[in-house]
Amino acid sequence: MAKVAANGITLDCEVFGKPADPALVLVMGLGLPGVFWPDAFVQGLVAGGFRVVRFDNRDCGWSQRIEGGPHTPIPVATARSLMGLPVPAPYDLSDMAADVTGLMDALGIGRAHAVGASLGGMVAQVLAARWPDRVASLVSIMSSSGNPWVSAARPRALAAILHRPANPADHDALVRHFMHLFEVIGSHRLPQRPEEMRALCERAAARGYDVHGTARQLLAVLASGDRRAELGRVRAPTLVIHGTDDPLVPRSAGRDVARHITGAKLLEFDGMGHDLPPSLMPEIIGAIVAHCRQAAVSDTGV
Repeated sequence: MAKVAANGITLDCEVFGKPADPALVLVMGLGLPGVFWPDAFVQGLVAGGFRVVRFDNRDCGWSQRIEGGPHTPIPVATARSLMGLPVPAPYDLSDMAADVTGLMDALGIGRAHAVGASLGGMVAQVLAARWPDRVASLVSIMSSSGNPWVSAARPRALAAILHRPANPADHDALVRHFMHLFEVIGSHRLPQRPEEMRALCERAAARGYDVHGTARQLLAVLASGDRRAELGRVRAPTLVIHGTDDPLVPRSAGRDVARHITGAKLLEFDGMGHDLPPSLMPEIIGAIVAHCRQAAVSDTGV
């Protein structure tokens, strides 16, 4: 783990694999540190021939908190976003995407494959749209375009994601919070092994949980609004991965992303919720590795 200066803030990151291999940057979702990308997932990508970077987004884990700036109550921000009105926020998804370019600069990476999950998928989409020369390919996992009409979460899933831990400073309470969250939004037909999920939650909890930071990340999503027009500017080879059973970001949202990115491929997994179930992980890793390799071949014209 290392601290790097990126886009005027400090981000905590880890790098795996050989320095000479093509870079692949993993962008995690709302309120979760980079270590929530399972080690088996990371090592599978490394074995596929990539130098993998995972990091804590701003306002999360061991990365810097963003103090100050306008803060709109989430219910008000949601209503304004649905009406297409501006949502005052300390930052938006473009700022989070700029963090990724700053991280790449700090690590000496000119171009990378961008792989994002949930909120991280949105960040990766914006990165590909606004910094096309930095993105070799895009993989958007269980994410959306910001189109509110295809992205509505089921009530119980929305309640779980908005629920605050009883005591964010209590490690055990935080583990229970994460466990409950993924019991609600995870793959019910393809469940995690309890001991593996607990280990993942223990590792995330060790990095803490910032209630206000998570709220600011959610505001960034709402402030960015409907990004369908921006997705039309993405030229990087794109793979969209989504589960049929996702209760938080329904598969209609994934289909919408694929529909608005020219040439995007859509891969849906039966029974997958809003997580990376171990039983599907080899197939998901294989699809990402194949996609990134093919993008590299197309890029070189070989």
